[in-house]
Amino acid sequence: MISAGDFRNGVTFEEDGNVLQVIEFQHVKPGKGAAFVRTKVKNVITGSVVEKSYNPTAKFPTAYVERKDMEYSYSDGDLYYFMDQESYELVPINASELGDNFKFVKENMICKILSYKGKVFGVEPPTFVELQVSATDPGFKGDTATNATKPATLETGAEIRVPLFINEGDMIRIDTRTGEYMERA
Repeated sequence: MISAGDFRNGVTFEEDGNVLQVIEFQHVKPGKGAAFVRTKVKNVITGSVVEKSYNPTAKFPTAYVERKDMEYSYSDGDLYYFMDQESYELVPINASELGDNFKFVKENMICKILSYKGKVFGVEPPTFVELQVSATDPGFKGDTATNATKPATLETGAEIRVPLFINEGDMIRIDTRTGEYMERA
């Protein structure tokens, strides 16, 4: 059990059958009335974020979210198969559980599988990945009046904006949290 007065960023707890994670918290002691804890919490299953206030003495059961490293093996229709690094068991995960940033993952990459009580609710790809540019228009000299970018298609099929000096076949590093070009690899 955890009390609302002990909330910290990243703490996960159960409330009304939902698993919530504290994103922000603030202890408020108004001049008049009782103290309370103002929080911004995220439902880890659905991803929705809400602001709530709690009495500091309110108690909630602690929720343990399991994060396990697994290797992405292959996809078959709507199912994506991940291999457990210890038991070599293949775990199928539905496409609806994957986030938008999964488009930067290619086969044999290690991802974090998030689960609660055995139910998988999310997949975290590596923070930075190195991918090859499979298609992009050539950049022209003189087009650099400002920080100019052009569209590029990566080997996984994802499309991002890259600087003009990037050519087809170049290896580039991408931040999967934002989907932005970082640097040449």
